[in-house]
Amino acid sequence: MRLLLVEDEPRLARALARGLGDDGFAVEVASDGLRGLEAARDGSFDVVVLDVMLPRMSGYDVVRTLRAEENWVPVLMLSAKDGEHDQADGLDLGADDYLTKPFSYVVLLAHLRSLVRRTPTPRPAVLEAGDVRLDPATHEVTVAGAPVPLTPREFELLEFLLRRPGRVTTKTEILDHVWDAADRTSPNVVEVYVGYLRRKLGRQLVETVRGVGYRLAT
Repeated sequence: MRLLLVEDEPRLARALARGLGDDGFAVEVASDGLRGLEAARDGSFDVVVLDVMLPRMSGYDVVRTLRAEENWVPVLMLSAKDGEHDQADGLDLGADDYLTKPFSYVVLLAHLRSLVRRTPTPRPAVLEAGDVRLDPATHEVTVAGAPVPLTPREFELLEFLLRRPGRVTTKTEILDHVWDAADRTSPNVVEVYVGYLRRKLGRQLVETVRGVGYRLAT
């Protein structure tokens, strides 16, 4: 279960990320509204926890923009404001739920589980590049119709590249999105896993852009 946490208070963000990680969520943290919006646009998250008062772009503006772009990821808003009008504003803009700070972690977890449970998750589109097809919903990968088994890390790397057709990504960017913080290692490990994908799916699938990074062949 992938969760995006958009929170600018470092101590609270660290505590929530640690707790939610222990409870089975794969957590990505953004420290301001613009980064949160970009992450929500770019990633296939199951739920977003979004603070209202954020640098660069408010949580209200983030959720308003997402809904205007027809991005229906479930959003739970957090706010230090406890007024009814503030809660109504967040819900009217498209948020699915609202919690007022300070809150109990147990209550937050219950809200998240309820939110994910009651919100229908649309089946993701199948991702393709040439003869390679990846279905995020079933975790199946095929080449010219033949199934190809991938490890979880190989699958995540392939999905990350397939969602960025024609775009050059650096090793550091791949490491930030595909590897968890606890598993962070040398960027050179990306080269190793790109090699695994090439051997299993075809050497022409992933192009090396010298001095920059990698690009999926389209």
